[in-house]
Amino acid sequence: MRFSIIVPMLNEAPGLPGLLARLAELEDQGCEILIVDGGSDDGSVSLAERAGFRVLASPKGRARQMNLGAAQATGDVLLFLHADTLLPEDALTTLRQTMLKTAALWGRFDVLIDGTHPMLRVIATLMNHRSRWTGIATGDQAIFVTRNAFEAVGGYPDQPLMEDIELSNRLRALARPACIPTPVRTSGRRWESRGVWRTVLLMWRLRWAYWRGTPAEQLAQRY
Repeated sequence: MRFSIIVPMLNEAPGLPGLLARLAELEDQGCEILIVDGGSDDGSVSLAERAGFRVLASPKGRARQMNLGAAQATGDVLLFLHADTLLPEDALTTLRQTMLKTAALWGRFDVLIDGTHPMLRVIATLMNHRSRWTGIATGDQAIFVTRNAFEAVGGYPDQPLMEDIELSNRLRALARPACIPTPVRTSGRRWESRGVWRTVLLMWRLRWAYWRGTPAEQLAQRY
């Protein structure tokens, strides 16, 4: 079982050193790493290449970037990792054990949100519980999927927002996700820069509108 980690990137230079250090550890453990850039102009590509990583150029758009990475990957299992998220040190061992034990087709990790606001821990807990209940994963939770299952559902939909929700809906028709309790750590900058409660309310409104059939393109404009 070989793993490929696909990282969509766009102007992530400030937080990139920490990510690249963790990815180097995973690469040393035999994991394939593909970083897919959507047009960064802040030196992110140079940082990644100087660290020895392969960087693919892609049109902007997280779904497009991840699909391009998946098409180039050689692993049996694809793991999609946001550039502001760090996998735990034992991620590959935990992932391998989970997939062998449960014969999972796909799944995600629990998440912790780094930041100073006390509500970020509560938000992460609610996200993890909601995901277990609904069988829907978000990109912050480091979605993983077998190549066969990913190809069976047509990969990520080519849309500018809610691509993780739509992929989960498609994969859920094949099987429920495996939920790994060992958490990934993701940056709380989105919540703290825009206001924690404002961001939570915005995301709930967008998801509600999406479930009611509002096109992702319209939602991306609101976002």
